[in-house]
Amino acid sequence: MEVGIVGLGRMGGGMAARLTKAGHRVVGFARSPDAVGKAVANGAVGASSLADLVARLTPPRAVWLMIPAGDPTDQYVGQLLGLLARGDTLIDGGNSHYTDSLRHAAAAQAVGVDFLDVGVSGGIWGEKEGYCLMIGGDERASARLGPIFASLAPSPTEGWGRVGGSGAGHYVKMVHNGIEYGLMESYAEGFDVLRAKTTWSLDLAEVARIWRRGSVVRSWLLDLTADILASGSELEKIGAYVRDSGEGRWTVEESIALDIPAPVIMLALERRLRSRQTDPFAERLLAAMRQRFGGHAVEPG
Repeated sequence: MEVGIVGLGRMGGGMAARLTKAGHRVVGFARSPDAVGKAVANGAVGASSLADLVARLTPPRAVWLMIPAGDPTDQYVGQLLGLLARGDTLIDGGNSHYTDSLRHAAAAQAVGVDFLDVGVSGGIWGEKEGYCLMIGGDERASARLGPIFASLAPSPTEGWGRVGGSGAGHYVKMVHNGIEYGLMESYAEGFDVLRAKTTWSLDLAEVARIWRRGSVVRSWLLDLTADILASGSELEKIGAYVRDSGEGRWTVEESIALDIPAPVIMLALERRLRSRQTDPFAERLLAAMRQRFGGHAVEPG
């Protein structure tokens, strides 16, 4: 089977490589010639433009977007809907907001193009381990591209599936990432508590190693954490600044809109926001208030 991939960064490039290894024909396009060259070296066919990519695919075509959410995705969707034909399928595998996917699906339907929103998890390990795919959109279009999804997933029968109609794939991926925020924060806090207890000089890498087998808290995320702790000096090179790409915020917004409490995810998001403040005004104000009403000592700024 064949598919065109637009966006050959870490995720898109890894997906292209995994598909070519599985025997699929991949046509790749990216703004970076180097990214296209790398994909070609891994077995893909390079395209010089969106129009060239569409021309190199056999109808009914499938074009998979792996680009940043928001305006970039809007622009590419608009351009591709002008190039694709009735019966083709356009897939958004980025981290778009599900409401954008609903809008894109409606625009695609108006010109006879199927639109699938696919939440993709797996990060830089996906090429080797496989990607988790949460598919939203038309059931018939999803079934037609089953061989592509099965090759990208960890196995032909696990780690992928259609979760609902248009928008559902990105909605499920949004909540998935919100859960991820909470898990990461919990592990980070737990190991911070262990590190602070100096009575036994606990070996955090050893603790993580033990927890990886048989423990209720074992997970792939713990495996990665164990590798980080075992490396020793890796954390010393990293600043305490944690970014977010939007899904945690959207999950919190949805929880509020639905009147469903999600305090762990909300707090995990707030912790990320707090990590970016180099001069925390709120804490300085707290210290000043405490000094004013109680005469407590303050630390110099």
